[in-house]
Parts: sequence; structure tokens; C-alpha cells
Amino acid sequence: MKVLFVTPPMGSWATHGDHKAPNQYYAQIAAYLREKEVADVQVIDAKALSMSSDQMLAEIKKSNPDLCVFGDLLHSTGGLSVIWHFNETAKKIKGILPDTKILMGGLWYSAYCKETLAQNPKIDFIAMGEGELTITDVVKALKEKDPDLTKIPGLVSRAKDGTVQIGPHRNLILDLDELPMPAYDLFPMEKYVGHTYWKPFAELLTSRGCPGACTFCYQWSLYDERNAKQDYISWRGKSHEKILDEMDLLEKKYGVKVVVIQDDAFNVDKENVKKFCEMKIARGNKIKWVCLGRADDWLDHKEIMPLMYEAGLFMGLVGIEVESDEQLAKQGKGVTLSQIKETVKALREANISSVGTVLIGLEEDDEATIKKRFEVANDVDPDIMALDYVTPVPGSPLWREALEKNWFDPNNIDLKQWDFHHPVIPTKHLTIEQVGRLGSWCMREFYSRPERIFRIMESKYDDLVKLCVKDFMSNLAKFEKASAGEESFV
Repeated sequence: MKVLFVTPPMGSWATHGDHKAPNQYYAQIAAYLREKEVADVQVIDAKALSMSSDQMLAEIKKSNPDLCVFGDLLHSTGGLSVIWHFNETAKKIKGILPDTKILMGGLWYSAYCKETLAQNPKIDFIAMGEGELTITDVVKALKEKDPDLTKIPGLVSRAKDGTVQIGPHRNLILDLDELPMPAYDLFPMEKYVGHTYWKPFAELLTSRGCPGACTFCYQWSLYDERNAKQDYISWRGKSHEKILDEMDLLEKKYGVKVVVIQDDAFNVDKENVKKFCEMKIARGNKIKWVCLGRADDWLDHKEIMPLMYEAGLFMGLVGIEVESDEQLAKQGKGVTLSQIKETVKALREANISSVGTVLIGLEEDDEATIKKRFEVANDVDPDIMALDYVTPVPGSPLWREALEKNWFDPNNIDLKQWDFHHPVIPTKHLTIEQVGRLGSWCMREFYSRPERIFRIMESKYDDLVKLCVKDFMSNLAKFEKASAGEESFV
């Protein structure tokens, strides 16, 4: 049985310049299949290899896989627009290899499974939630003469009569340390780069779930909707030893120098983070790294921020999102503006730069509200502001609200524009076009403050920070084009 994981040719977020990393969904599942000795696994990363669609299809035809797998765990690859690329590639593969089975998983697909199969006849299966166990069961079943896949937990498939069938709920993998090392040997590791200048580069996922469960978060779409809330908030992290083993492999075997730990809440377990930093220093691992975290957790780590800096942390992300504690509570953030502002201050005092995310396009947003939100973000004063437009993801409270209020037609979505950099829904007071113009204004205003740019460039921050700021500023025109609906960059 030959299983092929495919990343089609596509771009990156407008603000990220040249940005590509090994797909963690593929790397972990491929390693698991190989460990269980159930399949011959291969990866084609057409994005990293700068392949055209025709070149990619020629390589897929040459491989002639029994099963092709598509999926992603991260919205930062390109929001939901990656789903458009996956769906289109599936159609093309079926055109040249009609007997090859197509399986989708992860972002979007897990929570929008029945509809996806109904709308995309070329897709055979969807793995809801975590894919390791489910896809292993699929591979085993496909080896049988007349398999019945409808009973596999976590799998959405078609019965012999063509009806869509959803298998039982698949329980979570509770101990992530049981998973094998991601199969980086299958990827063109020398091709990966972050923010145009960070290389050699990789992205890591060291935990699953998040205790926050914000109403708008992309993570809702990663889970089986029947048990989404419980699965979502069941945060599970790898041990510090396991994380360090992976970083050592990346540094020593592949020469990786910069890593972004893409967990939404890397810093939930303070003791594990502390041990990770101490062991990283003791082992002499020189990889520089970025992580994401919640403001309350960041402040709990305030006393170890100097240790984190010594261990190579040069940038931390924290969500600002909205303009008031009332709005933060409404969005399920569970933090306050004072905690967010204190986080940015504490990071700066430790010579760690900050990224603050801001969200615009909420239902009640008007011009005054958005400009106030900008002033709040400007006052919080992160070194980088990353702006996202409200984009409903399947399974989220925001998605259900949007459907109830007819903000969009789920059967008529241009997924290529659903990348979080194109406004896709109006507010009560603003058209989609007006939301986009205000988003562009916010980004231009933030990066037009000379005192901020001077402070960053004259700071003791790592040069990687200054290069990232340069990348954001160089790509503002691209962000404006996306905001105006003029161009898609993913």
C-alpha cells in the first residue's frame, strides 16, 4: 500500500513574504504509518519545490499511490484558502488516476465533513480530528477484498449506496509522547524559509488543543463537531524531552536555525517550558525560536522570560483582538487588556519582541469601533501587528451565528478568498469593501509610526526580529490588495 501526502503549488499570506514549512499533519501521520509498517509513505511538496501543477501531477502519476492524503493543522499556512487548493488538486488526481483514493483531514474538513463529501464527489474519505489512528485503520481496511469503512471511528465515507456515513467518535491521543518523531526525511528540508529571511526554517506543533476556545478560532474546525468543545479544550502537550529531541534532530541533521512553535498555547505548562529551556541550554541547542501564548500564561511565565530568552526565544505572540475587556469576554478570550499590555511590556524588558494579533469585522463593528480598536492596539504597542479579518470556520460559535444570520451562503463560498486576509462577511454597519479599507488603514497607520520603527531597529532585539518587521513592511501593498479583494496570494 502506497500513501502519498501532497502539498499543491500555492503561495503564502500576503504579510509573510516567502514562507514555507514542512506540513506537520503530514510529517506526524506519515511517521505513524511507517512505524506501524502498514504503508510505504511519500511526500510531494510542490510548494516548496516550486513545481507547476503539471509538474506535480506528473510526479503523482509516476508515484501511482493507492491513497492520496491532503490536510493542514494550521491557519497560518494560508487560512481556509488552502482547502481550495486541496479540493482542486483532488479533482485533477482523479482525472489521471481514477482508482487512487483521496482522503482529506484537519482544518475545515473535520467539522464540515458531510457537506464536503456531498459537494466534492472526487473526495473519498475525511478523517475527523486527529488523523494518526483513523488513517492507519483506513490503510488496513483498503487492503481487504471488500472493506466496510463506514464503521471506522473518526472516518467519514460513502456506503455502497452512495450515502455519506459518519463513523463513531474517535477518542483523542492522550499521551503525545507516544507518537514517533515527525518524518522530516520525507521533506525537502533545505527549501523551507520563514518570513523571507529566516532560514533554514521549520514549524513545530508540540501540543494539541487549547484551554481558551475563543468563539472565532480556527481550531474549532479541527475536531469532530459531535464532541468539539471537549476535544478542543483538552490541551495535551509533549514533554520537554520530546520537544528537545525534535529540535536536536532539526538542528543536527537538517541544519535548521529558526523554528516557530505554532501551538496556540505553547506556554500552558510553565514547569514544562522551564525544563525545556534549561535542557535546551544544557544540550547546547542553538535554534532560535518563536512561540504563541495566552496573556495570562505569559504573565505566569514572567519570572522565567530571561531564561526563555537565554534559550533562544526571540519573539512571542499574544492576541489583542478587540478593544475592551467586555469584548474580550464576549469572544471567549478569558484575559484582560491590562494583562495583554503587561505581557508586551514584560517581553520587551526581556529583549523578546512581540506580535499582537488584531481582529476586525465583528458583527457590531463600525468605523469608530475599528479605529478605537486600532488605538488600543497601538497603545498596547506590540512590535508587530498582525491583522486578521473575521472569517467563520466550520464548527465554531461564529460559524453557527453567521449561518443563522445569513451572512454568507455555505454552498457558494469562494474558498480562495477565505484566507483571513480578505474580508468575506459584512458587519451590521459596514460593507465587505469598507471593512477591507479600514483594515488596510489600520496596518498602514501602525507601520507608519517612525518612533516605533526606530525603537525596534535600535533595540537589542535579535536581527531576526528586524528582518521580520522589514518583511511585514515590504508586503503592506500586497496586504492592501488582498484587503480590497483584488488579488489572492495563497
